[in-house]
Amino acid sequence: MYAVFRTAKFDKESEKLFSETEQMELEDFERKQLTSNPYHGKPLGYPFFREKKIGGKRAYFLVYDDLQAVLMVGVSNKKAQQGTIDEIKTSLKDYYEIVKEAVRQRV
Repeated sequence: MYAVFRTAKFDKESEKLFSETEQMELEDFERKQLTSNPYHGKPLGYPFFREKKIGGKRAYFLVYDDLQAVLMVGVSNKKAQQGTIDEIKTSLKDYYEIVKEAVRQRV
């Protein structure tokens, strides 16, 4: 089983962008699908960097097999999609440190 974590930025953006129904769909996706098989969704340049479309918007996440963890890192609409993807790709090392710390605190 994989643990699913969220960045503070992800929480803030998802509250702004997703409706209440979409937020519930996102939570179901995290709890029911990502914990058992984190490779759902569309890969974005790397097998570990993926997106899930929810209501025309996108949730971005990173899969860390070595830590048995998934980190939810960003959301966007179609218009901001490429900018969000580029921003995430430039911060991959930072996200790894964030998820390592989250896993360490959970233990």
